[in-house]
Amino acid sequence: MSNFNMSAADKRAARYDHLTIAFHWLTAFLVLTLFVLAEARGFIARGTPLRGDLIFVHISLGVLLAAVLILRIVWRVATHRRTVPAVSGLQHVVATLTHLALYVLMISQVSYGFLMIWASGNGPSFFGLFSVPPLIAVDQPTRHVISELHDYTAWAIITVAGIHAAAALMHHYLLRDRVLVRMIPVRG
Repeated sequence: MSNFNMSAADKRAARYDHLTIAFHWLTAFLVLTLFVLAEARGFIARGTPLRGDLIFVHISLGVLLAAVLILRIVWRVATHRRTVPAVSGLQHVVATLTHLALYVLMISQVSYGFLMIWASGNGPSFFGLFSVPPLIAVDQPTRHVISELHDYTAWAIITVAGIHAAAALMHHYLLRDRVLVRMIPVRG
């Protein structure tokens, strides 16, 4: 069936492209993993090798999240992705604002992480393969403020992402529309 002959409902139910879906789920995985690693760190004594390993993996995955966010934004702009909204009216406005909030929060979070590492005089390392050199100098008092922002922003991301996931499940199980199906990878 060509796009010309599709009904408005069919267009709204159309899937996202494979790369957009991959970016979405990779981002979700990274955000959740980073959050769990950060929270787990609090249960491990300072100065222990395990705590150092958790921080090392957290920073490395944070660098990966930064790269994924950049690629997501470039992909979105390059493909001029303007799909027909799966919902209309107020739901569309809320969905758009939620997505915008997630992007702003994630970009802020990655920026805070980089600034915290740069404050120590180092660049964030990606599994020891390379480091991102400091772009600006950050003093230690400012690092403390940035660290607090990093913590609060993490909780804000988890909260907004949780609302986002709950809305997707509501659409799937209560409203029985095809909003969630658009972002599920195709099998086989």
